Amino acid sequence: MKKIRVILSPDAFDVYNYLKNNLNYKQNNSLFNAINDKVKILKSNVHYGDAISKRLIPKEYINNYGISNLFRVELPQFWRMLYTITNYGINIIVVILDILDHKKYNKKFGYKTK
Repeated sequence: MKKIRVILSPDAFDVYNYLKNNLNYKQNNSLFNAINDKVKILKSNVHYGDAISKRLIPKEYINNYGISNLFRVELPQFWRMLYTITNYGINIIVVILDILDHKKYNKKFGYKTK
């Protein structure tokens, strides 16, 4: 059986660390706990998130990480966590690429706001 390992990209780590160091704010505490809960779920089910169509994957992720798949997990307060899955030997590696709010998510994917 393959072992599942979850790691954070530098961008995701910065957001995670910010939330961790500012837990006195209710919103940050809620997001931090939700991220930890989702990581636990991903360790048992790597396909938990919604798959994003290959044609919609931002070029930034393809160029920076060389990914061929992308998944989205919804978090409280309309935040999103984006991750990719890769195999490394006998392990499955889940790389959390980004943790972002709805406005940044829309901008990254080119969605227009009304």
